[in-house]
Amino acid sequence: MSIRSKLLTLAAALLLASNASASERLSLRIGDQKGNMRAQLEAADALSDLPYDIQWAEFPAAAPLAEALNAGAIDAGIIGDAPLLFVLASGAPVKAIAVDKSDPYGTALLVRPDAPLHSAADLKGKRIATGRGSIGHHLALKALAQVGLSEKDVEFRFLGPVDAKIALANGAVDAWSTWEPYTALAELSGQGRVLVNGRGLSSGNSFLAATDKALQDPARRAALQDYLNRLAEAQVWANQHLDSYSKTLAAIIGFPEDAARLQFERRQLRWQVIDDKTVAEQQDTADFYQAHGLMSQRLDVAPTFASGFTVPGAAKVAVQP
Repeated sequence: MSIRSKLLTLAAALLLASNASASERLSLRIGDQKGNMRAQLEAADALSDLPYDIQWAEFPAAAPLAEALNAGAIDAGIIGDAPLLFVLASGAPVKAIAVDKSDPYGTALLVRPDAPLHSAADLKGKRIATGRGSIGHHLALKALAQVGLSEKDVEFRFLGPVDAKIALANGAVDAWSTWEPYTALAELSGQGRVLVNGRGLSSGNSFLAATDKALQDPARRAALQDYLNRLAEAQVWANQHLDSYSKTLAAIIGFPEDAARLQFERRQLRWQVIDDKTVAEQQDTADFYQAHGLMSQRLDVAPTFASGFTVPGAAKVAVQP
């Protein structure tokens, strides 16, 4: 049975719940990063017969997506654990509704292939490019702490992915702390080498986060549940049809097909409901940022998760109140 067939019943229910005529068709505004979600949905033909419209907004990184969420310019978007914390700490009316678990290898510190650097300890006194508050920033701080160094032992240059890539290539920085698909592209193009990968340092969690306004609207909340269902099913399809998915993703993000495939294949992504383990991991990340002076006060992350959303095929583990 196709994804479309599985979701026809839910789509019909959504139409009834919204009580909207064709002229009043709901439009869901979704923020994506480098075609991540859109490519999976399009490749799996999971956008057919939508009972609502999707307005896509693509962002090169989490920071501008977070700003769009905070401003209410989008209803929902995919965002890593660390940048989500900053938008929440600013008081933005946003909540995470589901988590995308992954192998965090590709969240990595990259150096030039010929660089005489062999471990995080070699970064002392060096210049590191990353996005402030990004998962790359978090990884760099964790990697430094693991070898007894701190942010005071290096010089951070806060740059977007495009500028950071250029800075590494021309020697303006010594390392670039980044994430997929940029890591895969750098490796396969011979422009970067993984110095430190994210395993054991990063949770590998990304979230589908939505604004409180969208969550409080019954029709829009129902549309978000339907979107999440389609997304989870499409991700399973993408993992089972890597060739087809990689071609679609490469076309959307403008990356070579081999880089598009590598970054997805090794992440082993899987959507899950929010559980206690995920909440605890997010709290650990928030506490780490506070300890390093990036947050002025402790953030209790528990209220920043929305309950009631389900994920097809995922184990239902209740979050303790």
